[in-house]
Amino acid sequence: MEFDISYTSKEITPWGGMAFLKQMLEKTGFRELVEKNTELPQPGSNRGYKTATIIEGFITSIWCGANRFLHTEVTRHDVALGKIFDWQGTPGQDTYKRFFSKFTQAKNQGVGQYFYSWIFDNFKFDNFTLDIDSSVMTRYGVKEGSKKGYNPNKKGRPSHHPLIAFIADVKLVANMWLRSGDTSSANNFLGFLEDTLSKLKNKTVGLIRLDSGFFQSDILDYLEGKPMDYVVAAKFTHPIQRLIAGTNNWIVLDTGIEVCEQMYQSLSWEKSRRIVIVRQKIKERPQATGKQLGLFPEEEIYRDYRYSAYVTNLKLAPAEVWRLYRGRGDAENRIKELKYDFGFDSFNLKSFYATEAALTFAMIAYNLMALFRTFVLQEKTQKTLATLRYRTFAIGAYFEKVNDKLVLKIALNKKRRAWFSGLWNHSKVFEYPFIFSNA
Repeated sequence: MEFDISYTSKEITPWGGMAFLKQMLEKTGFRELVEKNTELPQPGSNRGYKTATIIEGFITSIWCGANRFLHTEVTRHDVALGKIFDWQGTPGQDTYKRFFSKFTQAKNQGVGQYFYSWIFDNFKFDNFTLDIDSSVMTRYGVKEGSKKGYNPNKKGRPSHHPLIAFIADVKLVANMWLRSGDTSSANNFLGFLEDTLSKLKNKTVGLIRLDSGFFQSDILDYLEGKPMDYVVAAKFTHPIQRLIAGTNNWIVLDTGIEVCEQMYQSLSWEKSRRIVIVRQKIKERPQATGKQLGLFPEEEIYRDYRYSAYVTNLKLAPAEVWRLYRGRGDAENRIKELKYDFGFDSFNLKSFYATEAALTFAMIAYNLMALFRTFVLQEKTQKTLATLRYRTFAIGAYFEKVNDKLVLKIALNKKRRAWFSGLWNHSKVFEYPFIFSNA
């Protein structure tokens, strides 16, 4: 079929669905929140972009698919999108880079405290599960803090090694610190945990779950000094492997799965602690997670199983302890989503603290999207941003004046218009502060 082309001067955006998020930001008073923060860098002249516009523009660019600074140029030239958010002009990559380059360690600390605390102050829930994990982000070129360390995907390449805290119950980020690539998983963990708890203020942490990178006596001592339960995966040191090898009181949970518990005291511990041990038979459960006992390679019985072990102060049955810890795997899914959909491993600048600032606002973009999914969309299964982007947000639209009123004309077939109108109305009247029940 042959066709001709012609042109229109209408300002058309492919992101008409962003109007939902504009409504949510307006309802929560996000712009006023930004304007009240005196620690944020301010424009150097009257012609500069407003700080609120820069932050909203950066977050919106991420929602629209930007996962590096260059990609923000796409939203910069989208005039209709700028009208949706009521920006006088839309910033581009150079504006964002200059903005984040003004951040220091102290400014990052203050701004992070401000925005994370705002979310949790207006989120009415309590007694939740906290998961803390680290991640490796490979870096190319000269970047401050980019050093050679543990890097399973790109061995020998410089990297950053951030710490991230998640609230498992509501899939929110509670805190993030950027660290140099040569740090261990547990490096400065106690300072990070204290900082996280300060951001959560009066919220109660009922359970904290950590992987084996945090299996250290000082961390366990600290957790036991707090009014919280914990489950920490044990490192398979030689004493732990000997403990497992000497165990014979296994309880069968299911085909190929057995559990038991032991009391164990490391030479560096002042007291013994409860260890829950799980073994899964490889023949019957080939996809089972865990490790084999490398200390006994000649023993055929140990080659038949994969083992995992957890130190805990919980008084639940061993099977329940294991079940609770397995929920921690969702933290790894959150990290993957942060990397793939929010540019967590690709928004980086030469300055260490500029990179940390950019990633902090990527975390805020993630949290706002998580709140949108939970309280505006209210779907039983939470979709990733990649799915929402093309199912909910990527809708063609343009502005038109009707009786002297600006109207956003949405390009939707009739079958989907009722859905859009319902979501539009709900995005204006959802309950705020947010109320979440984890009963």
